[in-house]
Amino acid sequence: MIISKSVEDTIAAGRKIGASARAGDVFALVGDLGAGKTQLVKGIARGLGADAEVTSPTFTLIHEYAGGRLPLYHFDFYRLESKAEVLRLGIDEYLFADGVCVVEWADRFRELMPQSSRWISIRARESGERVIETTAVR
Repeated sequence: MIISKSVEDTIAAGRKIGASARAGDVFALVGDLGAGKTQLVKGIARGLGADAEVTSPTFTLIHEYAGGRLPLYHFDFYRLESKAEVLRLGIDEYLFADGVCVVEWADRFRELMPQSSRWISIRARESGERVIETTAVR
């Protein structure tokens, strides 16, 4: 468990995750709106060595970031209504590719996430701190 007291702390936590990420890793992010999921992804990108400007893929559904030691595929399931919509994105091609996948709102379609996914929960406390917890499997 990590306690983040700032955006910078959340990005630093993501940087550690990205630095140790390997090809084929899938990170399934769970948390309320504004919890810090995209900030964590910014850190993951930096940990992979990507210099990209990471933004939420809420409306585009997927962003691809190159330039690091591995490609980063950043999904957002928030606006998707059905399993069929997720599958039309070609998610299987990304989940089993040679990069790192990060899926925001992954809990909306848990059944589509690989068993090996690392689930990361981000919760905001009343104090403004964030609690970041990781589990190996769902």
